[in-house]
Amino acid sequence: MENRVYIEWNVIHDFMVDVFVKYGVPREDALICTDVLLESDRRGIESHGLNRFKPIYLDRIKKKTLLPVTKTEIVKETPTTIVMNANDGMGMVASHRMMKLLIEKAKNYGMAGGSIFNSTHYGIAGYWTTMAAKEGLIGITGTNARPSVAPTFGVEPMMGTNPLTFTMPTDEDFPFNLDCATCIIQNGKIEFYERMNHPVPEGCVVDAKGKTMTDAATILKEMRAGNAALLPLGGPGEDTAGYKGYGFTTVVEILSSALCGGPFLKALSGVDENGNPSMYHLGHFFFVINPEFFMGLETFKKTAGEILRSLRNSKKADGETRIYTAGEKEYMAWLDRKDKGVPVGKDLMKELIALREECGLEQYNF
Repeated sequence: MENRVYIEWNVIHDFMVDVFVKYGVPREDALICTDVLLESDRRGIESHGLNRFKPIYLDRIKKKTLLPVTKTEIVKETPTTIVMNANDGMGMVASHRMMKLLIEKAKNYGMAGGSIFNSTHYGIAGYWTTMAAKEGLIGITGTNARPSVAPTFGVEPMMGTNPLTFTMPTDEDFPFNLDCATCIIQNGKIEFYERMNHPVPEGCVVDAKGKTMTDAATILKEMRAGNAALLPLGGPGEDTAGYKGYGFTTVVEILSSALCGGPFLKALSGVDENGNPSMYHLGHFFFVINPEFFMGLETFKKTAGEILRSLRNSKKADGETRIYTAGEKEYMAWLDRKDKGVPVGKDLMKELIALREECGLEQYNF
C-alpha cells in the first residue's frame, strides 16, 4: 500500500463544494453532495468517497449524463408514501429531499416509504438510512445501478451492484449500520484497487467464459465492453449459495424499478442504442419505520444494543481477538480519521490538483 497524505476535512470539504459550484451545482446542493461523499471517507469506505468525486459526478456532468441542477417532482403522494421524479439530476440531492419528507411522515404515522425514478448515483446507501437513525428511526434503502452483476450460472452482466441497506438506532455510540452491495465486490472497490495497483481477489469477477479475473484495469475495461461480470454474494453456482446473493440482488432490482415504474436491467447501462453516453435513469427505494409506534424507541435501542454486545462477546475462533458488528468498523474509522483528515494517494492527488487548476481555485494548498 502506497504512502498517502491527509487533507484536512474542512479544506477538502470547501474545495469540493467550490468545484461542484464551478460545474453548475447550486451551492446548497453542493453542500449535500459533498457531505455524502466525505461521509463515505469518514467511515473508511474509500471506494465511494473522494475517489469517485471526479469520475462518477464531475465527468458525468461534463458528458451531460447527469444534470447539475436537480429539479425534483413529486408525481404521487399519500400520507405515508411518495413517488418522486429526479429528472436526471443529482441522485444525492433528490434522496436528501426524499428522506426529509419520509422522516416527517414516519414520525407522524409510524411508517413511510418512497421511490425515486430518473435518478443518478446517490452515494453510499448508508447515508440515507443514517439520516433516519439520527432521528430515532429505522432506515432501509436500496438502489439499482448500471448492469454489472451476472445471475447464478450466468456470465452476462444483467443487474447492478444493488445495495440493500439497513440502519437501526441502538443505545451505543453508533447505530447498527449494514451498508453493502448484494454482490461480492462493487465497481467502486475495483476502481480503488486499480488506483492502488492492487489485484482483485479471486472469485469476485468472471470473464465471458466464467473464468475468474484479478487484474483491476483489465476488469474495468472488459466490464465496460460487457465481457466481464461481478458475482453475487456467495459466488458462482450453488455450492456456496450464490443463489442467495442473486436473489437479494433481484429483490433490490424489482423494488428500485417496479415501485416507481422506472427502467431496469440493461436499460440502465448509460448508453443509447448507438453506444453513445445517455442518462442512467436509476431508481431508488426508501422505507422509514418509527419504533415509538411499536414498543418504544428506548426499548428498541436497548434490545438492539444488547444483541450487538452479545454477538461481540461471543466465543471467538482460535487466533481471533475481536468480533465486530455492522457499523462498528466505520465508527472506528471515524475515530481514527477525525483529526487526521481524508487520506489521498498519488493518483488521486494528481486528479485534485488538475481540478484545482481547471477551476481556478489556487487558494487551496494541498
